Parts: sequence; structure tokens; C-alpha cells
Amino acid sequence: MVPVFSSPGFGWSYSLSVFRVGVSDSQRGLTLTERVRLAIVVSEFNFDVTRVMLEKALDHARFLGAEVTVVYKVPGSYDTPYGVMEVIKLDYVDAVAVLGAVIQGETKHDEVVAHQAARKLLDLGVQYGKPVTLGIIGPGASRIQALERAEEYARRAVEAAVKLARRKKFIETVRYEGKTIFVE
Repeated sequence: MVPVFSSPGFGWSYSLSVFRVGVSDSQRGLTLTERVRLAIVVSEFNFDVTRVMLEKALDHARFLGAEVTVVYKVPGSYDTPYGVMEVIKLDYVDAVAVLGAVIQGETKHDEVVAHQAARKLLDLGVQYGKPVTLGIIGPGASRIQALERAEEYARRAVEAAVKLARRKKFIETVRYEGKTIFVE
């Protein structure tokens, strides 16, 4: 099987031997009973920001038809990889959305925290073969900027986790039949 990842709007031309498989959930064979099971790992540090993020993430998961099976709180964004490591192993978790806010201080500490957490989160997703999405605001964000971006970052992290989990389920079940498979 040779999947091709595409995005609408690139203006690609398709030959007659190319067809789209699984554009919608119903065409993918997913039903409402096969909802994406999502874990959310959220930082308690900068709680005024992360509380808003968690509320928005829960609302958006519900809107997308995903089931939030676990909310795992960790002390800070730097600790999120540990929380992810704990929940990603669970058989009732298909994907993990990570939420946090790293506010800029007077030193470069925020950069170290954000970069190291992001790198390890990516590593865990690859290691366990499950999507781990990044909804951590920063580095370099002020508290006001973080509050302004809280809902958007939470929504994007959840949406990416749900999309990737659905696409993973699809690519694991589709059969190659001599025509290009589009995973979208």
C-alpha cells in the first residue's frame, strides 16, 4: 500500500487511475459507535490560561464526536511528556491532546521548557504509534497573549488529535487496489 497524503487546493491533476477513498467518516466505515477516544494532558501551571483551554478542549471534543476518556493533570508544561507516557499506553486511548501555557519571563527558561516538552511529545507519539498533538502556547508569549490564544490552541490540538486518529484507523483498514489512496 502506498498512501498519498494530500491537501485540497494544491491544483494537482489526477489521472483516471486515481480515486479518493474515505473522504467522509461514513465512507471510511467509521460509525458513531467507533468514536475517537481521546486523552487530554493539561498543565496546572498558569491555571488561569489552562483552565480555559481545558474547558474549550472538552467542548470541542464533544462537538467533533470524540469521547474524552482521560483528563490527566500535570504540574507544568515541562511535565506533560510524563502524563502522555502514562495515558498513551492505555487501550482506551486513540490519541492525546496536550494543553499548556509557557509564559515568557525575564530569562530564556520558557524556551527551554517549551522546546524540550515539544520534542519529547513528538517522540512519544512516534514511539507508541498514536497521535500526540501540541496545544502548548509559547515560548515567548505574554500572559495576555496566552489568554487571547487559549481557546484557539485548545481547539486546534483536539481537532488535530481527532483527525489523526481517524486517519490512522482508516489507513490501517483500507486495501490497496492499484489506485492511489488519499488519506484526508
